[in-house]
Amino acid sequence: MAHSLEEAGIDKPAAFDHAAGWPSWILAKVNGLIVIVSSVALVIAALVLTYGVVTRYFLHFNTDWQDEMSVFLIVGSIFMSSAAVQARRGHVAIEAVSALLSDNVNRWRLFLVDIATFAFCAFFAWKSRLLLDEAIVENFHSSSTWQPPLWIPYSLMTAGMTLLSIQVLFQIVIQLRYGRSRAA
Repeated sequence: MAHSLEEAGIDKPAAFDHAAGWPSWILAKVNGLIVIVSSVALVIAALVLTYGVVTRYFLHFNTDWQDEMSVFLIVGSIFMSSAAVQARRGHVAIEAVSALLSDNVNRWRLFLVDIATFAFCAFFAWKSRLLLDEAIVENFHSSSTWQPPLWIPYSLMTAGMTLLSIQVLFQIVIQLRYGRSRAA
């Protein structure tokens, strides 16, 4: 059930590794670093949640901050690591139709899905940026007693969706280049 070029009958071109040059290298390094940071954030979120459960149950302490902090960490890690998942084409995809289509039609299907994905992600990144600007200008905070500033999750959402948009756009450009060279 992978949404990949191999399933569309396309061998992974050298452009994904070497021919794309420094943009591919930079994107791969940024994604690799973000995956490590996101993994650490998920472990910290698990520890914070465990701490909150233990201190509430055994010590009867009030831990308002732990729920919100863990949500910020989890949301940030999901948004920030989405480009790395897309780079491997690891997002959930329904592939029931791909077996019924010819290789050429399947290539077009994947290309059109990538175009639609880019349009959605770019729009989401733009709207996230507007939310971030509003949270900074209006000094928005959450409604909990801890009241962390909302620019924190909005900045993670904006950065993650922008990086995902760049990743999808990069993959579209690679498909266009590879499609032209294959046709030639």
